[in-house]
Amino acid sequence: MPIEMMIRKLRQHSDLSNEDVEALRSIVAPARNFPEDSPIFREGDLSTRCCVILSGFAYRSKVSEEGKRQILSFHIAGDMPDLHGLPLKRMDHDLMTLSKVELGFIDHDALERILDAHPVLARALWRESLIDAALFRQWIVNLGTRSASGRLAYLVAELRQRLGVMGLVANDQFKFPITQSKLADALGLSVVHINRILQAFRTQGILDIKRQVVTLGDFEKIVQLGGFDSLEDYTSPE
Repeated sequence: MPIEMMIRKLRQHSDLSNEDVEALRSIVAPARNFPEDSPIFREGDLSTRCCVILSGFAYRSKVSEEGKRQILSFHIAGDMPDLHGLPLKRMDHDLMTLSKVELGFIDHDALERILDAHPVLARALWRESLIDAALFRQWIVNLGTRSASGRLAYLVAELRQRLGVMGLVANDQFKFPITQSKLADALGLSVVHINRILQAFRTQGILDIKRQVVTLGDFEKIVQLGGFDSLEDYTSPE
């Protein structure tokens, strides 16, 4: 089934019954494919449905009055990056594809019906929203308090853990189709600065990014530089 990654993610922290899972499966529309660098929704759009990332990468972003883009978060298979649109109804940021992405969509009306009938599933999705908010707070701390190299190290450590839980890390490598320009937009740095950090990390054997693959040379050093705390407190079972 196409939403197995999402179900796997929810079951990390919530005891969903087979009935809960089947109810969720029943309301996901057939998958749609989106090309790289295309909008899933735009700031100001009316929200009538949620999306589930089935494969690929996406990111949230906002653009300032001066036209500068700030990437707010990255999203992987299993994520529902616009779940908050269920109560808020109008989007306050863009959701863009980072790579080719396969998405499933769930109409809000259908989702609200099954959440009324399945309270455990409702709590699981509420918990997903709270975990997402916790990660946002970590990002604020990262951008506001860490050095340039620490910001990049934190991002890599967070992605490594999230992707690892979903079975998407192998031999200290994971796919991450990111450009230096987008890294700069995510970390509040210039492309030149990002290039220098990557060169230094490569020389020191800490990590390397080539052909859309991150290779971890010294993950303990990455965790130390990024001040990364495990996400297990957020995602462990109730």
